[in-house]
Amino acid sequence: MIRVAVNGYGTIGKRVADAVTLQSDMELVGVAKTSPNHEATTARRKGYPLYGAIEERMPAFEAAGIELAGHVEELVAAADIVVDCCPSGIGAENAPMYEAAGTPALYQGGEAADMVDISFNARGNYADAEGAAHVRVVSCNTTGLSRLLAPIEEAYGVAKARVTLVRRGGDPGQTDRGPINDILPDPVSLPSHHGPDVNTIFPALDIDTLGMKVPATLMHTHSVNVTLEEPPASIKAVRTLLGAESRLFLIPGNLDIDGAGALGEYAADIGRPRGDLWENCLWDRSLSLEGADLYLFQAIHQQSDVVPENIDAIRATLGTTDRAASMEATDESLGVGLP
Repeated sequence: MIRVAVNGYGTIGKRVADAVTLQSDMELVGVAKTSPNHEATTARRKGYPLYGAIEERMPAFEAAGIELAGHVEELVAAADIVVDCCPSGIGAENAPMYEAAGTPALYQGGEAADMVDISFNARGNYADAEGAAHVRVVSCNTTGLSRLLAPIEEAYGVAKARVTLVRRGGDPGQTDRGPINDILPDPVSLPSHHGPDVNTIFPALDIDTLGMKVPATLMHTHSVNVTLEEPPASIKAVRTLLGAESRLFLIPGNLDIDGAGALGEYAADIGRPRGDLWENCLWDRSLSLEGADLYLFQAIHQQSDVVPENIDAIRATLGTTDRAASMEATDESLGVGLP
């Protein structure tokens, strides 16, 4: 049984913790928080051992009537691996603590790629993570692009990928991001950080990315154009290829899902926890092939698509099973794959 610690119990951390508890080969030894907010209360209600991440703030938990199991250093020492889900930049500050404990660590995409041994995507480079001390699970957008481009590269080769990302201004709970009323090139220069980030998974891939930020909280949307080295005779082959990928959902036209809002409603209606969408959501009707150029639109749920990747990264880093077995176990336990 793999003993897993989660340091940071916010948007990503609480989802990763829940996912760990669903794995037959994993045990959640605890989660760490900096403050006794509503998420700390929820962690205790679920029975998760709760640890204080900042020692001088630990008395505040007692004052709020929230029992702590100890300090985060004790949690890290008790685990086989720690998943750091702290805000961007804090993972780098935590790295010496993980090293001192001899506990390998996973970080999120907000950390710098050069602080880790490897950036990770299950579909792209699963086997490369084995034995690493510091592994970065790439961001939601990079995860979505890597999942999409991996099978395309394998089947047809990618001569060039061009992606425009329309990015939400913030998550629904990020009140510090608003109110906003603007549409921003982000950044105004080519490329956005997403292309170079994809290259941490696929170093040889020729990709350009542009970003725009809009006043929305629902999902990111990608406009994708891939020039194929060896294009198929028809779009049907591409549709079959992508439809076979468990973490890609080709939205059928008859569902009448015209945007991120309807996707969120669909996820909630079918009983997804928190309305999460772990899959890339590709509009089937957007798939088109013009000569060697493939075009499509996809939506990425920024709060949840990296969750299966974190679970796979645990197994990959510790070398407990191969990619196919891990992805199958993760998908089955979470219910990945939309009807």
